[in-house]
Amino acid sequence: MSNKDHGTEDKLKGMGNKLKGSVKDTVGDLTDNAKMQAEGKWDKAKGSAQEKIGEAKEHFSDDEAHPEK
Repeated sequence: MSNKDHGTEDKLKGMGNKLKGSVKDTVGDLTDNAKMQAEGKWDKAKGSAQEKIGEAKEHFSDDEAHPEK
C-alpha cells in the first residue's frame, strides 16, 4: 500500500466536520444558543475546506499517476 495521501483522509475529515457542524447548528437553533450555532457554522465551513483540499490532492495524485505524454 502506498504512503501517498490521495486526499481520502481529508475528504473523510471534511465530511465528519460538516456533519458535526450541522448537528451543532441545528441544536443551537432549537435551543436558541447562538454560540453553538456559530460553532456549527464554523465546523461546516472547515469541513467544506477540508473536502476541497482532499479533492485537490486527489486530482494532483491522479495527474502524477497518469501523466499526459
